[in-house]
Amino acid sequence: MGQGGRDRALVEAVRIRADRRGEGLGAELMRLAAERARGRGCGLIQLTSDKRRTAAHRFYERLGFARSHEGFKLPLDRP
Repeated sequence: MGQGGRDRALVEAVRIRADRRGEGLGAELMRLAAERARGRGCGLIQLTSDKRRTAAHRFYERLGFARSHEGFKLPLDRP
């Protein structure tokens, strides 16, 4: 068990409307998510992001997130 069995917070599908980017809203949203996760005893936050969203990746790295895993998906609605 990673993190000594502590819970993890999972962040997915983060979006800030294009005309509102650069105002600090994304950073504030992620700060609040981290605060909530800490309050629930989580040991870390992990997030997923599409490989093509390079600007988002730079944003997360500026916030202190580190690249760590390669992800996989298996759609279950196909035979």
